[in-house]
Amino acid sequence: MLSERRLQVLRAIVQDYVGTEEPVGSKALTERHNLGVSPATVRNDMAALEDEGFIAQPHTSAGRIPTDKGYRLFVDKLAGVKPMTAPERRAIQNFLEGAVDLDDVVARTVRLLAQLTRQVAVVQYPSLTRSTVRHVELLSLAPARLMLVLITDTGRVEQRMVDCPAPFGETSLADLRARLNSRVAGRRFSDVPRLVEDLPEGFDVEDRGTVSTVLSTLLETLVEENEERLMIGGTANLTRFPHDFPLTIRPVLEALEEQVVLLKLLGEAGDSGMTVRIGHENAYEGLNSTSVVSVGYGSGGEAVAKLGVVGPTRMDYPGTMGAVRAVARYVGQILAES
Repeated sequence: MLSERRLQVLRAIVQDYVGTEEPVGSKALTERHNLGVSPATVRNDMAALEDEGFIAQPHTSAGRIPTDKGYRLFVDKLAGVKPMTAPERRAIQNFLEGAVDLDDVVARTVRLLAQLTRQVAVVQYPSLTRSTVRHVELLSLAPARLMLVLITDTGRVEQRMVDCPAPFGETSLADLRARLNSRVAGRRFSDVPRLVEDLPEGFDVEDRGTVSTVLSTLLETLVEENEERLMIGGTANLTRFPHDFPLTIRPVLEALEEQVVLLKLLGEAGDSGMTVRIGHENAYEGLNSTSVVSVGYGSGGEAVAKLGVVGPTRMDYPGTMGAVRAVARYVGQILAES
């Protein structure tokens, strides 16, 4: 276990290196921070931190920089989440509340996160498997052709065409719409198959084929795998950190193009708790020089999707964690109210 003083020295090194991009020496630490000890004592503490792998010495400097292990300890023990100011919170709320639909919510969230953190923002669309049905609409397009519209509690809208085996009248259509919504509105997607399995039996024999076709289309919509969608923005922010990617930024850019990689990264976030993956903790090799800060968002304490940012390991962790948490909270509120 590190002594409290050495923890303070590590915190000071991380803060200075994040702020200046320059390796940190003992003289600078004693001048900038009230550590209450001499530069010689700080040098001894830095030597101990280096021996234990929390800081390292670049070849070109006498100063030290944090390692992945040092950042990990900083995040776990030393870094509080920086709260957003009242004006910042109002700006977030006003910006997101102007969204007109789910696509707009996700697009605004990506733009906002990238601007707030000056990192790459990644936002996953709400997952159908974690959603509930708000309403099912059925519209007649022709005597034997319908449109099924599924609206979820997160504002997601799915539309499907239904070719009926026989003409289906307006009276029967209104009856099916009413019975269907009475069973599934407000219910989890996973419950819907059980709730509608006997529905055709309540209709006249000549209408049961159409009712079964509509239900089949509805159930197919619930289980389709196109739900794994995400949006990314702010990739150009990475060019602001040439010192953090001294060899090449290409592996990072290639990783960001792989949607499967990003979905896996976001999937590591807990439903409500924040997850911070630092450097080599990221399983994908191309992201070994980055950190990923992610969290779930949703309403009622249950996450329906994840969002987060990707940036260099030399990032402002308290500020980034605070921004990610605040944006996730407001997105959840907006989806709940939509």
